[in-house]
Order: sequence, then structure tokens, then C-alpha cells
Amino acid sequence: MRVLLAVASRHHGTHEIAQAIATGLVTRGLEVADALPVEQVTTLDRYDAVVLGSAVYSGRWLGEARRFAQVHTSSLCMMPVWLFSSGPVGPIDHLIPPGTPADVPVLIRLTGAIGHRTFAGRLDRRHLHFAERAIVRKIHAPEGDSRDWDAVDRFAGQVADELLRTHLAA
Repeated sequence: MRVLLAVASRHHGTHEIAQAIATGLVTRGLEVADALPVEQVTTLDRYDAVVLGSAVYSGRWLGEARRFAQVHTSSLCMMPVWLFSSGPVGPIDHLIPPGTPADVPVLIRLTGAIGHRTFAGRLDRRHLHFAERAIVRKIHAPEGDSRDWDAVDRFAGQVADELLRTHLAA
């Protein structure tokens, strides 16, 4: 099975999560064909499954990730798809902002995704633009790396288990 990890990441933190998922899939016997920014993916013809992820800002996925899902809807609906979100910061039970990103339910319907997972993100003010720093200050978002690499690996394991189970059954 050739798996694509397509990701929209503003400051590379979400891309690092995608790379960790890719490593988890490969470790479990899957072929991860690519881990690419969504802007670099023009066709899904070479892939058997997709894991699509996006950084979350102001409770929403990045526009390029939403556009990717819209442009590739017909292909995505014909293969196994999982979604992941990254960007809320703080402990997973006290994320800022809390809850599932607002556009995820629509993206699940649009892509036929099997599942979605939200991972805590990383916030390093040194990498933020002026407007982003102002927002972070206003909402009192904690700085630091809140990513839970064990949770990321468990998600990769769940994706791999499902793909291997359905692939072996086919």
C-alpha cells in the first residue's frame, strides 16, 4: 500500500508530526510514498491511502489544506483517508483553543475520512509574525512544545492496523 501524508504547516511543527506518522507507518510495514506539503501534491493517482493533516489557527484548518480536500474530493472518497489536526497548545485536556477544529466535520464528510485526531502543537513566539504574536498574547496561549509523540505513534499504529487489515482481506 502506497500511503501519502499530505500536510499544511505554517511553522513546520505539523510537518514534523506528519513525518513521525510516516515513520510509524513504515515501522509497521507500510510503504509511505511521500510526506509532502499539500501545495506540492497535484494528483492522488499513485496512492492507495492518504493521511491529511493541518495546523490549526483560530480554531480552523489552514486554507491550503481545506482547498486540497475540495480539489481532490472525488479521489479521496475512493480510498482510505485519515485526518489530523495540530496546533492547539497546552496540555491535551486543556487545549487552547479547545475542541475539534470547526471545519473538521465538513472535511470528514467531504473526504469520507475514517477518522480524525487532534494533537497538541508547538508554540515558539520567535517564529511567529507580528499579528500571530498579538493573537497568542490576547488568548494567553502557553509557549512550548506540547506535542505527545506517543499519541502520534498510537495514531500511526491505528492507521497501519486498519490499512493492513483491509489490505490483507482484499
